[in-house]
Amino acid sequence: MPLINNNFYTRNSSKIKIKKPFGKLKSDYLFRVKMAVALFFFSNGFCFSSWASRIPDLKNTLHLSEADLGTILFCMPIGQLVAMPISGRLVSKIGSRTTTIYSTILYALFLIFLGLASSGWQLGLGLFFLGIIANFCNIAFNTQGVATQKLYNKPVLGFFHGSWSLAGFFGALVSLVIINFELSPFIHFIITFLIIVAIVVINSSYLVKTTSEKINEKVKKSKFQFPDKLLIWLGIIGFCCMASEGIMFDWSGVYFKEIVKAPSNLVILGYTCYMITMTTGRFLSDLLVQKYGAQKIIIASGILISIGLYVAVFFPSIIPCTLAFMMVGFGVSNVVPIVFNRAGNHATIATETALTLISSISFLGFLIGPPLIGYIAEVTNLRYSFATIGVLGVLISILTFKTQLFKTKS
Repeated sequence: MPLINNNFYTRNSSKIKIKKPFGKLKSDYLFRVKMAVALFFFSNGFCFSSWASRIPDLKNTLHLSEADLGTILFCMPIGQLVAMPISGRLVSKIGSRTTTIYSTILYALFLIFLGLASSGWQLGLGLFFLGIIANFCNIAFNTQGVATQKLYNKPVLGFFHGSWSLAGFFGALVSLVIINFELSPFIHFIITFLIIVAIVVINSSYLVKTTSEKINEKVKKSKFQFPDKLLIWLGIIGFCCMASEGIMFDWSGVYFKEIVKAPSNLVILGYTCYMITMTTGRFLSDLLVQKYGAQKIIIASGILISIGLYVAVFFPSIIPCTLAFMMVGFGVSNVVPIVFNRAGNHATIATETALTLISSISFLGFLIGPPLIGYIAEVTNLRYSFATIGVLGVLISILTFKTQLFKTKS
C-alpha cells in the first residue's frame, strides 16, 4: 500500500500540506518515503557506474579508437535530445511516480543490450535508446525529489544526489570485484538488472504520486516564456558541472589506463576515489550551504574542478592523478543539488517545467562532454582533452560570482 497518495496531500503556494485522515503522519512514515526516493536515485547511479566501469573493456573488445568511442558515446545525448520535447509533458501527464518505476526498469534492461553489442553500431544504437530513457529518469527522479523535499519543508535534494553518487561508488566496487573475476560486461549487466528489479519491487509503492497535485494559482496561470533568465543561467552552470562529471565517469578509467599507465587492477582507482569524495560532498551539501551560502560553495566548487583537472594533466602519475580526481569529485558534488533546488522552487514556474529545462540542459553537458573528449583526444591527446574541460570549472565560478542567482528570489 502506498504510504502517500493523491488523497493525502495538496500543494498550497510553494509548500505541500499533508492531510491527516488517519491521525498525525509519523516521522518514520515520511522517512520511508524519503528512503524510497533515495533508493531510486541509487539505482540510477548504480546502473550508470556499471556501464562506465566497463567502457575500457568494451572499447578494447570492439577495437574502437578514441574518435570511434567519442562518436558512439555521442549517441546517448542524441537520444536525450529526441526525448526532451516529450519527457516533461509525459511526466506531468502520467505522474513522476509511474515514470520513475518504468524508466528505472528499462534503464537497467538496456544495459544488458549494451553488453550484447558485437560492433560499434550496435553499441551506439543501444546508447541512443538509453539516452531516451535517461531523459525520462532525470525529469521523473528530480520531480520526486522536489516533491519529497516539500513534504519535509527543508532541503533534501543533496541527500538524493548523494545517494546517486554513493551508488556510483558502490557500483565501482562491485565492478572491481567482477572485473577481477573476469566476468564479461553481459554477465555484469545481468547482475545489475536483477539488483535494480529488487529495488523497484521493494520501494515503488512508497513513491509520491504527483498527477493530481493542486498548483497554486500563480503557478497554474503562468506560462513558460523562453528564455527565462534565471533558469538559463542555472542551466549553463549545471551544464558545465555535469560535462566535467560526465568525462570522469566515461574517461577516467581510460585516462588511468592510457595516460597514467596504471596496472590493470588499478585502472578504476581514480574513478573510485573520485566517487568517494563526490559522495561525501553531496551528503555534506545541505550543511555546507547552510553554513557558507550557496554562492560561495559553487564558486569554490568550480575552482576545485579546474585545479583537479589541471593537476591530472600536468602530473600524469598514479598518486597525483588520484588526488586530482578526488578534488574534482568534491568540486562537482555540490553544484547540481544546489542548482536543482533553486530551479525546483521557482516562484512563477511549475516544478516539472523548471526541472525539465534545467535537467535537460545540465544532462546534455553530462552526455556531450564525453564524446567531445574523444574528438579532441583524436586530434591531440587525452591530456589536452582534460585540459579543455578544465576551463568549465573556471566558467562556473565566474558565472556564479557575476550573477545574483543564489542571493535573490525569483
